[in-house]
Formats: sequence, C-alpha cells, structure tokens
Amino acid sequence: MTGLDAREHGVSTGTGDRSKPRAVLLALCATQITSWGIVYYAFPVLNPQITAATGWATGATTAAFSTALLVSALAGIRVGRIIDHHGPRIVMTAGSALGVLSVLIVAAAPNLPVFFTGWALAGLAMASTFYQPAFAVLTRWWAPDHVRALTVVTLAGGLASTVFAPVTALLANHLSWRATCTVLALILAAVTIPAHAPALNAPWSKAPQGRANAVQGASAVVRSRPFWMLAAALTLSAFAVYAVVVALVPLLIERGFATGQAACALGLGGAGQTVGRTLYAAFTRRTGTTVRTAVLIGLGGVTTAALALVPGPYALVVALSVAAGMVRGNLTLLQATAISDRWGTSQYGRLGSGLLAAPATTASALAPFAGAALATPLGGYPHLFGLLALVSGLAAVIAIGTTPRHLDGETRGQLPTERARA
Repeated sequence: MTGLDAREHGVSTGTGDRSKPRAVLLALCATQITSWGIVYYAFPVLNPQITAATGWATGATTAAFSTALLVSALAGIRVGRIIDHHGPRIVMTAGSALGVLSVLIVAAAPNLPVFFTGWALAGLAMASTFYQPAFAVLTRWWAPDHVRALTVVTLAGGLASTVFAPVTALLANHLSWRATCTVLALILAAVTIPAHAPALNAPWSKAPQGRANAVQGASAVVRSRPFWMLAAALTLSAFAVYAVVVALVPLLIERGFATGQAACALGLGGAGQTVGRTLYAAFTRRTGTTVRTAVLIGLGGVTTAALALVPGPYALVVALSVAAGMVRGNLTLLQATAISDRWGTSQYGRLGSGLLAAPATTASALAPFAGAALATPLGGYPHLFGLLALVSGLAAVIAIGTTPRHLDGETRGQLPTERARA
C-alpha cells in the first residue's frame, strides 16, 4: 500500500496527523518500560529473597510466576479480539489497575495459594498491557509505517530490565521483599494508569486492509501450513528465550558470582535488546521474511550455547548477556511483524496478538518452571542452557517452512526489491 493509497483508505501513515501517534508512542514507551520492569523483570531478582524469607520452594514460586504467563497466553486471545473491535483504552487502562492490585496481593501473600492468586491476576494484567496489545494498537494506527512505531516502543521496552533489575536489587538490599513489591506497585500505579487513560482515547476506525488479506481471509490463514509452522517456530524460540532470561541469574550465582553481579548482567542484557532493535529495520531491508526468521532464531541458539559453555570471566559473561539481549530484542520485533509481513494488517489483533501469540506466550509461561525443574536432573544450569540452545536450533529449522505461497520468492532468499524488479 502506497502513502496515497493509505490516505485514501483513511489509514494513518505516521506522516499526516502526528499528534495522535506521538501521544500514543510516548505513553506506550513509558508504560512498557514500567509494566515489564515491575510485573516481569522484578521476579527473577526477588525470587531468591522470597524463597529464603518464606521457606517456599523455588519450584513453587517459579510455578506461580509461570501461572501468570499461562493466564496471559489464554487471555490474550480474547484481548486481541476486544481490541480489534473496541479499541485499546479500556483494556489497557483496566489492565494497568489490575497489575497494581496483583503486585500488592503478591506482596501481602501469607501463603502459596494467595501468592498464586496474585500471579494469576498479574497474568490478566500482562495480557492487557504488555507488548501484544501495544503491537495491535501501533499496527492499526501506524500502518503501513508501523515497523518504525513498533521499533520505537520496543526500544523503550528493552530498557525495562536495564532500569528495574538494578532498582529492584537496590530496594531489596534495604527493604524486605514485601516492602519492595509494595514500592514497585506504587510506581506502577503512578506511571501506567495516568498514561494509558488519556493517550489511547483516539478514534478506533475499521481495520486497514493488508495486502494478503485481499487474497486470503483470516480463517484460511489460520488453517494454512505456514501459519502453524510459524507458530511452532516462534513457540519453541519463546520457550528457549524466556527460560534463558529467568535462568540467567541462577546460572551466574551457580558459577560463583554475587546476586548483584547477576542482576547487573541481566539488566545489561536489556540494554542489549535496545541496541539490537536499532538494527532491525536495516536487517529487514537486506533479508526476506523467511530468511530473517530462521537467522534470528538460530542466533538465539548460538548465544544460548555460548552462555552454556563460557564460565567467565565476568566481563565476558556480561558481553554474552548483551549479545543474547540484542538477539532477543530483534526476536520481539520479528514476532511483532510476523503476521503483517506475511498476511497484512487486517485483523492483526486476532491473528498476531491472539492466535499466534497464544502458544508462544504459553511456552514462555512454562519455560521458567520447566527450566528450574530441569536444571537439577540435567546436572546444573550450564547443561540446561545447552538443551535450550538445541531447542532454538530446532525452531530455526522449522522456520524455513513459514513462507506463504504468495511469498514463495523468499524461500530462495530473494529480497523484496528483487521481487519487485522481477
């Protein structure tokens, strides 16, 4: 769709009415940093203190966190449909309030059942406020220039662990884990609720029609072999990536590094995400959709294998964490654009934020618990990271089969400009 075509169809290109996109971008940048940093990245830092103070098993607390991610996966399908039809304001504002409530329940939990309840509510908040609903918003309001908007927001979101992993560790050094969670909940309330409510109040028009949806309806896309292979590749990759994120701190502690050093390495990995995302647009100009998918997933396996094999020194481990973060940042944008690159932007909420994201989010939900459960029988976290590298390699192989028929030129590595000349 050209810029003229976009204007004729009433689609924001990001070059006309800039007041709405700017407000949305600023709001989502702030809320993604804060929501991810508090509801997700604070847990790996606090979990050792939680288990030490309560006597709860690490497997049990990690299972509660995994429950949140599983609830998020299941709820995300419905959330995507609601956003497609009614817009994001109510969903994301209510999700922010629910996130605050969930963190407060976790902080006050006197036993594991209440702890699990708090994390289950956190899962609903994740489904309503994390990347997937934000991607649906940006893909709708910014199409066909949405890659730029997605990059801006994910660049900011990549700073979540960089900001909040050290902040959480600093708070935990002076406060109990319960008091730390309470302080974080207050920060979450102060930033996300006032940001979502006014910024997402723009009109929610009919979804723009993407190029492929003129040829193939959403139901046909869902039934197609490339769609399910794409779902399988992204699901396996998500399992490996999220297991690595949560297991990085215990990996480094097992190797003799202090908790603060491990948290710093995790935070710098978040900085790597930000750096990596600045390279994504250039990478898309030089690769086809399928090649890009297979290469990035494969690189995730390479960095995971390196973390499994390299015990130190600390500076080298940090460099590998940053490299893994760079790949992880690109994988986030890869998933955000996987549907629109292949089948257009129509019904993105249903296809991308819902059906494609659900199995990947489910895998990310199971990954922390599975990683903690497998580490001991495998002989330690280095062996776990080796297994996760193999999972990423399998995902990269599956990704080769994710090209829809109308994009068959990409299976030969042909660039979009070359297809146009052909």
